[in-house]
Amino acid sequence: MPPRLIRFYKPYGVLSQFTPEGRWQGLKDYIDLPGVYVAGRLDADSEGLLLLTDNGALQARIADPRFKMEKTYWVQVEGIPDEAALAALRQGVVLNDGPTLPARARLLEPAPALGPRNPPIRERKHIPTAWIELVIREGRNRQVRRMTAAVGHPTLRLVRAAIGPHTLQGLAPGTWADAEPGALAAYGAASAPMRRDKAEPRARRNARKPSG
Repeated sequence: MPPRLIRFYKPYGVLSQFTPEGRWQGLKDYIDLPGVYVAGRLDADSEGLLLLTDNGALQARIADPRFKMEKTYWVQVEGIPDEAALAALRQGVVLNDGPTLPARARLLEPAPALGPRNPPIRERKHIPTAWIELVIREGRNRQVRRMTAAVGHPTLRLVRAAIGPHTLQGLAPGTWADAEPGALAAYGAASAPMRRDKAEPRARRNARKPSG
C-alpha cells in the first residue's frame, strides 16, 4: 500500500504533536487518524501547513534539513520593509547561532487573503504593518521571527504557506486533506509503512526542534 501523506492547516495555538500541553491544544483535537506522525514542526504560535505521514522514510525525507526542502512563509511584520531590509533577508542575516542561508523575500501586495487570527495580533497605534513572503531552506528554532527582527521588522503573524510542492490550497484553518494527486512521486519509491514503536520516539525527538 502506498504511504499516506496528509496536509493540515494548523491554527494558532495548536502544537505539532497529538498531545496537548498547558494552554496549547494538540493535533488530536483536529485529526483522528491512526498511525500518522508529524513530518517537520511548526511553533504553536505560528499557523499554516503541517504535513503528517504513516511512512518513516517519507517523514525523514520531509523533515531532515539535509534535504533542504523549501518552506514558504507569509509573514506580517511591524513597519514597512524597504528594499535594503528585503535585500538583507535575501543575502542572509547573522543570528546568534550564525548566518542564515540566502532566502527569497518580497513584499506581498495585496496582503494574502487570510481570515483574522484568534487571538488577534498585537498592533501599535500609528505603526503600519506589511506582509512579506519569505522562502527558506533551513529549519532553525524560530528562524523566521529572528530573521525579520534582525532587519528591524518584528513578526506579528506567521503563516507557513507551502512545504516544497505542498500548499494550503483548498484548506481552511483546522482542516486536513490527503496530499495532492501525484505529489508523492517527487519522493521516489515508497518504503513500508512506519511501525508505531519506531515512529513515536522519532516524533518525540522532532518535537524539540520547531521550525516556524
